[in-house]
Formats: sequence, structure tokens, C-alpha cells
Amino acid sequence: MTQPPDQPPHGGFGPPQGRPPQDGDPGAPQTPPAQPPSPPHQQPEPGSPPQPGPYAQPGPYAQPGPYGHTGPDVRPGPYAQPGPYAQPGGPYGHPQQPGPYIQQSGPYAQQPGPYAQQPAHGYPYQPPQFPGGAPGTPPPVGSARRKPALIVGGAVAALLVIGGVVYAVGGDGGNEPAAQRSDDAKPSASASAPAAPVDPGDGSGDGGADPENLNEGRGPGEARVLWYKSAPDAPASGAGAPGMWITGRTAAKAAYRQVFGYDVADGRPSWDPITFPQKICAVTPQKSADDKVVVAYMSGSSDRAECNRLQVIDLDTGAKGWQGKVADGALFDSTASVELTLVGKTLMVGRSQSGTAYDLDSGRKLYDRTRYGDACFPTAFAGGAGRLISVASCDATGSNEHQEIQELDPATGKVKWTRPVKKGWKVARVYSLDPLVVYLTNEDERAWNITVFTAGGDFRSEVGVDEKFAPRCGLGIVSRDLQGCTGVAADADTLYLPTDVAGGPNEIVAIGLADGKEKWRVKSPADESMMPLRAGGGRLVAYVEPSYDAGGQVVSVPTAGTDHRTTKLLQNPHGTANIEGSFFDSSVDWADGRFYISSNRLTGKDDAPEKLMLAFGK
Repeated sequence: MTQPPDQPPHGGFGPPQGRPPQDGDPGAPQTPPAQPPSPPHQQPEPGSPPQPGPYAQPGPYAQPGPYGHTGPDVRPGPYAQPGPYAQPGGPYGHPQQPGPYIQQSGPYAQQPGPYAQQPAHGYPYQPPQFPGGAPGTPPPVGSARRKPALIVGGAVAALLVIGGVVYAVGGDGGNEPAAQRSDDAKPSASASAPAAPVDPGDGSGDGGADPENLNEGRGPGEARVLWYKSAPDAPASGAGAPGMWITGRTAAKAAYRQVFGYDVADGRPSWDPITFPQKICAVTPQKSADDKVVVAYMSGSSDRAECNRLQVIDLDTGAKGWQGKVADGALFDSTASVELTLVGKTLMVGRSQSGTAYDLDSGRKLYDRTRYGDACFPTAFAGGAGRLISVASCDATGSNEHQEIQELDPATGKVKWTRPVKKGWKVARVYSLDPLVVYLTNEDERAWNITVFTAGGDFRSEVGVDEKFAPRCGLGIVSRDLQGCTGVAADADTLYLPTDVAGGPNEIVAIGLADGKEKWRVKSPADESMMPLRAGGGRLVAYVEPSYDAGGQVVSVPTAGTDHRTTKLLQNPHGTANIEGSFFDSSVDWADGRFYISSNRLTGKDDAPEKLMLAFGK
């Protein structure tokens, strides 16, 4: 879309254009690795040989991929090299070629799988570099050739599960607690770009009183601006503003060294801002069923400071729960950055090479996940829908370098199943937990793969749609953020992905999880891109981005039957379209008929107040 004069780029979704990671990004590397040149999006040359993919059994898309199945519907893949659809073969038992999950001479003969990726033990794994995003951002799905995935047979997995149980828990889990109690100028009906209004977001503003007249000039049928909040001051180098949580009463947001809570209806402070002694470095992206989150903040301000201080917060009351310090890991097992994952009453804190689980209510340590098996180190976790997924880097300096996916019992840490991946393939993102949908990349081959697993960890299908997709994965600096993508949704039998277009309306493609094939697609109702928000109850809810002279929309799409036309649920006002469209590295949410948008990153610039959060409703 065209940007209005003197407005920042449309930063609603995806990395800010042209901005390298800044000091203060949680877990940002000091010097981002260079990106390889972007390959042209072209069809493979006729007769190009197949490329090995990540999993390693004959799989459904006719070219061995990361999990090892070759399969049907062979067409050129999206990364412009021989793609996963151009080889003969069916999903199971067809001629096999080396793929990412590798099985030869029967179902249990495993060879190196696609998950190897630590450069060396003791160094957090760095994400693959692909064109089209900030360092570490997975490529738009389709910007490189798709590769099918191949799975290792069940007996090997069972043996690995046994090994995982033997080696999984470092220490006795102990009962000693690891924690203690912690006592823009007004808009008009024209398309002129309004300046961001000023409400400091710290409770001193007028909340829903709309002192900036943001609702002036609303057209018929347009939603109201319920409230708006400016961001707190941030250092000149910038600061993170991770997390946005919506409860029945409170909209909460972290920014730099504070967490704010606002009444969902009028934006008035729900409680006094919670201020930490140092900057916030990680948060749980999910909230618990009883509306609690965990925030991590730095131990100090020096270059040697660790992201190892934890604080539980009740979002509805602003009350602090237990606070604690994350114990140091073994040599090279750093807490310079951590990831926080919440599953039920279990908080998993991921270091660079291990994880420690705590009870959310008491802070008691439950168990550790440390080195196991073939020099395997847990490097990333994903959680939700009652499931806890771990990704480990194995034999990082040896000949059997690969990664492994495991599902853990959140309460005990016991391994339910293990799935190794072929060397060269890396788990970049988890698109869905239930069902489990994993996005993998192969930097050397400039290839990608989306694989769907059964509840027991077996291969179910892989995406076989020859399309360029574009889920929004933010700055993507830390590859350990497995759940860092928005703009993708799944229900029990369908995955929903947005297509990538250079301009104008895009489409959302519904892909069957049983076979990886396209079921249907729906075009954006406006001349802007549309992204999935969530799916369930027989409908898909999506957000249509604003344009220069029109606000964004929230729409629903029926997922069953043959009629998949969009129905408008909310039309945001045109007078604030430029504010809505210029949030920096934004997150969005739709809850109880209200639409929320917030910034995930503060630039620290003092030329104008920065935007923090904006809410629309009827």
C-alpha cells in the first residue's frame, strides 16, 4: 500500500523495513548475521534433479523432505529451484530418495535427520538467514523451494523416547522453591495523516474520554476508537515491548521496564503500572487460565547482565505473585536471553541449551531438561493447548549433526515421543500446537517445509500447495522464539495461511491437514492484505490491513461448505487509518467484539510520542 507523506512504513505485521536489530531487542545479537542474496522466484529448469529434503521416508510430495516421505502432486516448488512437487512418487512406499527424516532398509533404520543446527555446543542456535525479512526471519513460505518431510519409523522413536527419559532430567527436580513472594492531532473525515495522540499510557491520561477527538468524522457503520495509549520513554537505542494479553476486564501490555493494565472498555488504568529495576527481556506469550503471566527482566544494565529474574503478575488485579531467579546452566548454557513458555500450571524457562520447569502457582521447581542421548541439548520450547514441545540440537560438532523434536509431559517432563530430523534442516517455527504444525528451513538448499504431525508424533502430512505464503514473524531475531509468528491459524483439520503479494489484495488459503492439499481460498475484501487471526467454531476470523484512506477490518469466513465469502465484523474508522497502519512491529488481537493493536518495539526516538496500544469497538 502507499504510505501517506511523513508517515512511517506500514508496520502492522512483519519486520520494519531497513532497520537492523537494535540494542535492547530481547536476545538480539550484537551483530546480525548477513543475509544471503534473494533467489529469483522462478520455475525450476526442466529435468532438474530432486534435492534432498528434511525428514526421510518416502513422502507425499514426491521429493524427499525433512521427514522422509515422498508424495503426490508434484509441481515446481516456490523457492525457484527444483521443488517438492516435481518428482514421481506417492506418500508411502514409493521410490525413496534421501530426505530429511531418513529411513532406509525398513522403517526403523534411522540416519541423520534435519534438525542439526547449533554451530557448537554452548552457543545459542542462530536462525537461518533468508531473503525477505530481518536476520533470522523465516522466509515467506514459498519464497524458496518447498521440500517434503520424511519421518523416522516408530521403533526408533520409541528407543529415543526411552533414551530421553533416561537422560532428560538433570538433578532430582527438588522441592526447594526457586522463588519467593514479592511483597496524533485530531483526525478529520479527510485522508490527511493525523499525528499520533498523546496519552502517556501510565495512568495519567484520560482513558476513554477521547481528548484528541479521534472519533471525529466517523462514517456510517465505522467502529469507535475506544481508547489509545502512547508508549513510555525508551532509551535512544530502542527497547522491547513484548506481549499483549486480553482478559475479560483488562488489556495488558509490557513496554521497556513496565507492565500496564487498562480497562478493556474505556482504557482507564486497571491498576498502577508495574515497574521493574531493569528492562524486560522476555514474557510468556500466553496467559494462564486464571489470567496470570510471567515476565523476565535483566539482572543489571551491564554487558554481562543476565535475563534471569522472574515475576508472576495477575492481569486482572495487577498483584505480583512469586518472584525468583533462574539458576545458571552448565558451561556455555547461557541465560543472556531466555524464552518463557506457559502450559497449564507449568512455566518452562528455556536457556540456550537447557530448560527448567516451575510451578506457576508456587514457583517450585518441577524438573530440568538438560543434555540427553547423542549430545542433544534442548534449545527451544513451544507450549499451549496442553502440550509442551521441545527442539534439541544434537551432535552439533560431529558427523551426526541434527535436530530432534520431542513432546514432553508438561507436569513431569517425561518424553512422550521423539522425532529426529535430517541434517541441514532446522525447526524455525511452530505454527500450531494442536494439531502440531511445524515449519522447517534448509539454509543450504534454500528450501522450506511445513509438516503436520499426529497426536503421537507420527507424520500426518505436509503442505503441498505451490504458493508463496507470508505469515508475519516479527523481527525474527531470536530463532528460539518458536511461536513468534502471527497471521497463521489452524483448527482440527485445516491450516490457514495468507498469500504474499507485492500490492493489492491477497488471499487466505485453507489447506487440509489430512493430505496437505488446498481445500479453498478466499480473497481479501479490500485492496489490502488479509491475515488469519484464529479459527474455530466453524469460522475463520481474519484482519484486513488499513489503507491510506480506510481503516482496517475484522472479518469472518465460514470454514465449512462451499460458500467462503467474508462477513464484516468490525470496520475501523478511516480517520485513524494512518495511526492504525503505522504501529511498529505490531501485534493484533480480537476479543469480545473489540480489536486491539500494539507495538512490539519502541524506537526510542524523541521527535514524537510513540504509539503503544489502540483499541476499537462498537
